[in-house]
Amino acid sequence: MLMAAIFDMDGVIVDSHAAHIRTWKKLFLSLGKSLNDADLDFVRQGLRRQEILRHFLGEPTDEQLQAHSREKDQLFQSEIENIKLMPGAHDLLEDLKSAGVPTALASCGSAARVHDLLSHLRLKHYFATVVTGDEVAIGKPHPEIFLIAAAQMRVHPAESVVFEDSTSGVKGAKAAGMKCVGIADRRHACALLQAGADRVLPDLAGISWIGVQKLLARGCNQHNETHPYTALL
Repeated sequence: MLMAAIFDMDGVIVDSHAAHIRTWKKLFLSLGKSLNDADLDFVRQGLRRQEILRHFLGEPTDEQLQAHSREKDQLFQSEIENIKLMPGAHDLLEDLKSAGVPTALASCGSAARVHDLLSHLRLKHYFATVVTGDEVAIGKPHPEIFLIAAAQMRVHPAESVVFEDSTSGVKGAKAAGMKCVGIADRRHACALLQAGADRVLPDLAGISWIGVQKLLARGCNQHNETHPYTALL
């Protein structure tokens, strides 16, 4: 039986991917590296910024990593007013709060950025615990961030469902022994299903906690179900 919910932030709770792409472009341009949107699809994979910086810059020193990370956070501040909630996010969080369901945020973003955004959007009170990329030794797809979230909520991993929009996040959730609902449009849904998502929804609109439990309780029998990409009404 599901007892707790764990959410990724970017692309699940907040519509922030475009802002991140613009911010990373500015940062890399300041470092003499011009990247296009296709190059920067890599940043949508739910990885920690250390991995993103190493992917594009090779092997920067620890001091360079810290400096670039601080600059990225500063650049993102200019975007924060443009960040909006994903469809249905507020209603689902309200439903979970009303039902007394322990709820966590597990984001590989920096602690400063994650908490600033939660404060700006007035979301902090919905989460019993918040785990960020600064608090784990290894980022997604390693399950550490999800296991920490479950432990802090004092629930068993198998009693938890994760909402994720990246393949690395889905893999991490499944490696933790959790159910996982992917959030993606149809074009990206197959990648999340291949990564192990139990279901994929277009967004959180129209989702209730009871509805999520019913949806996942059905399972996904490929012989009698057309596709586990479902709009839950």
